[in-house]
Amino acid sequence: MTVVELSPFSMLVPLIASAVCALLPGRLWPWLLTFAAAAASAVIAAITLAAAMDGPLSYAFGNWEPPIGIEYRIDAANAFVALLVSAVAAVILPWAKTSVDQEVPERQGPFYALFLLAFAGLMGITLTGDAFNVFVFLEISSLATYALIAHGQDRRALLAAFRYLIMGTVGATFLLIGIGFLYMMTGTLNMVDLAQRLPELRDTATVEVALAFIVVGMGLKLALLPLHLWLPNAYTYAPSFISVFLAATATKVALYVLLRFTFTVFAPDYSFVALPLAVVLMALAIAGMVVGSWVAIYQANIKRMLAYSSVAQVGYMVLGVSLVSVTGLTAALLHMFNHALMKAALFMALGTIAYQVGSVRIEAFRGLGKRMPWTLTAFALAGVSLIGLPPTAGFISKWYLISAAVESGHAWLVALIVITSMMALIYIWRVLEAAWFRQPAEDAPAVTEAPLRLLIPVWVLVAANFYFGIDTRLNVGAATAAAEALMGGIPGGAP
Repeated sequence: MTVVELSPFSMLVPLIASAVCALLPGRLWPWLLTFAAAAASAVIAAITLAAAMDGPLSYAFGNWEPPIGIEYRIDAANAFVALLVSAVAAVILPWAKTSVDQEVPERQGPFYALFLLAFAGLMGITLTGDAFNVFVFLEISSLATYALIAHGQDRRALLAAFRYLIMGTVGATFLLIGIGFLYMMTGTLNMVDLAQRLPELRDTATVEVALAFIVVGMGLKLALLPLHLWLPNAYTYAPSFISVFLAATATKVALYVLLRFTFTVFAPDYSFVALPLAVVLMALAIAGMVVGSWVAIYQANIKRMLAYSSVAQVGYMVLGVSLVSVTGLTAALLHMFNHALMKAALFMALGTIAYQVGSVRIEAFRGLGKRMPWTLTAFALAGVSLIGLPPTAGFISKWYLISAAVESGHAWLVALIVITSMMALIYIWRVLEAAWFRQPAEDAPAVTEAPLRLLIPVWVLVAANFYFGIDTRLNVGAATAAAEALMGGIPGGAP
């Protein structure tokens, strides 16, 4: 089997496993199958990325050649995102076993089946070269995610899932309308074919409206301010495992879809030059960076604090996109990768504390530094990466973002990046100050350090934050190749 023939299985394995998983009894077997499927998907994605670095790969389903048939077209950009999603799933699942046993004690087979559906949907969105398939897999992933959020222990999880369902449906509908307009004008859904047919139709209002619908729809899925209102409650009230997975992957895939349409289907000279999209994205990105960081400072619920932090971090990614350069895109993709590492580590450390303490409110953290030193140290080190201090992965992506801002003649953005990074220092410090410098309440329950089965996966991700801040060959190399592929105009930079 060639790499091209193997590549679709990074989506098919979890999709097929989800049907089996729903039928499995007990707790061990559903988790074991889920972990095996995620690990297999990650291995296939790694093999695919290595091959895609040499040029785009194309797989025609049923041997129906594109643009008639459905094509999986994989270049450095989507192979990079696919590896990120699958690797995160594989790394967090060993940690998830203990957390899910506590928070979802019954019917774990259907729960893990929903997770596999959400995971397979994200992989399908990333790998497909067909615009309508993006919508199909987006719906598969979204519907499963709504149900997963509703599994939260707090009754407010149901309301959070319902609100996400409403806003997510609006976003998906906008995307579908945009794709429908493109199909009406071109008669094709294949992204390569769309990119070749659209230049002669660029002056039509229908194409402009199609781009607007797609950008707004994916901006909602991306949680780009002011379309972010679903995210804080979804992250706060979902089971800890689902909060980790969503924070590390969902917004990253939405950003990829936005990039694929604006840079591949429409081409940057149309999206960002003929139309004022760069100015709009830069304004919204700056607003997200400032408002997200500002609101995070005042949160008493640490999950909600990290959720608003994600709104700010999305701002950094979109800011890199708005600079419309290889360096800016590299910064955006690099921060996508690095943010997945840092936010997964933070949410896992927080979930570990919730497992031991039963609360994620800041007053419950008083004195925890001495009673759970390994967990709180992991949280602190992941926080250092979020702030962007060397030698962490967070520093590397912010350095590239600053370089892109200076290179594009927007040196004033450097001050904003530094100021919002210092705002991150404030809200991370609030947690550490409560944990290390305050005494626990007199009626606080006795708390001990978390078991190794929770600590080891957290520390693996913390170590990754430092490793990719020192050895940047994989993350910077893959992000640069992905940026070059996207700037080429269509997948793989093909003419």
